Amino acid sequence: MKKLAAAKFKEQCLSILDHLEPDGLVITKHGKPVARILPAERASADLIGAFRGRIRVKGELQSTGVTWEAHG
Repeated sequence: MKKLAAAKFKEQCLSILDHLEPDGLVITKHGKPVARILPAERASADLIGAFRGRIRVKGELQSTGVTWEAHG
């Protein structure tokens, strides 16, 4: 789980919450954990399009990238 100093969290709170990873975040003060932030559960319908702009497909999506010939 990622750790972040409380001062940095305070500065960037809204942005951090918008990009919170599934495993959450530990907030620290003077290097000691003081809080843990976890994302709220989402309905599966909310996940549709959640990775738009984060994943890139290279090549043909329905191909293994390996060329082969069937002998028959």
